[in-house]
Formats: sequence, C-alpha cells, structure tokens
Amino acid sequence: MKFFQKEIRLQSRRRGFHLITSEITAQLDELSEIETGQLQVFIKHTSASLTINENADPTVREDFESHMNKMVPENAPYYKHTFEGPDDMPAHIKASLMGTSVTIPVTNGRLNLGTWQGIYLCEHRNHGGSRKVVLTLFGV
Repeated sequence: MKFFQKEIRLQSRRRGFHLITSEITAQLDELSEIETGQLQVFIKHTSASLTINENADPTVREDFESHMNKMVPENAPYYKHTFEGPDDMPAHIKASLMGTSVTIPVTNGRLNLGTWQGIYLCEHRNHGGSRKVVLTLFGV
C-alpha cells in the first residue's frame, strides 16, 4: 500500500461555491500511481467547507449560496461572535453544516467521481483569502 500526503494552497475565491476538482488533481501527480484507493481532501479552516455535487450547471452553485444565506443569515440578533464582521459567525455555522472533508474513490489513477460530480470549495466569507487543504492519498 502507498500513502501520500501534501498540503496545498488553493487560489483565493470570492464568497460562494466553487469547483476545485481540477485544481486539486493538477497538484497531485501521485494520483497516477494508485490503481485502487482513496483520496481524502481536508480543509484547514473554520469558515470554509468542502462538498461534492453538480459540476455542470453553475446555477446549482448559485442556488447553494442563496439557500445557505437564507438558512444561516447574517446579523442574527443572537450572535455573540461578531468582532470579525457580520459574515464571520454565519461562516462558522455554514462550515460546520457542510463539513471539512470529502473522500473520493480512486480507480486506475483517476478520481472515481460520477459523471456530474465535482469537488466544491464552499467559501463562506466575503474575503476569505486563499485556503489550505491537506490531500491524503492511499491505495495500491
């Protein structure tokens, strides 16, 4: 069994849901060495998250953003953690709801995602900056 782990920095993105599948695979040359295995992608932040969903129609990503903003609004009167701005506490809640990692099967040196699936960076801050993710790849 082979194990590879590396930390990469994603480019900065505006608030919203962004496909990062190709950015991840472009920085993971070791993927071609795995015939059968898994890739875990973990984000090292508390105000951004990861998920897997529709990779073709960009309106899906827009709808995710609209729904999350309605479900977890800014400026709720009961928020106490407000020092870093009105998007900060909602970003923490959204990140906890969406999750910090995704795991994808690897088959014949490629991510074994469905036809319409892609990895999303869910940026919940207005100015989140570049994000760090840890890629852990293993298999035979």
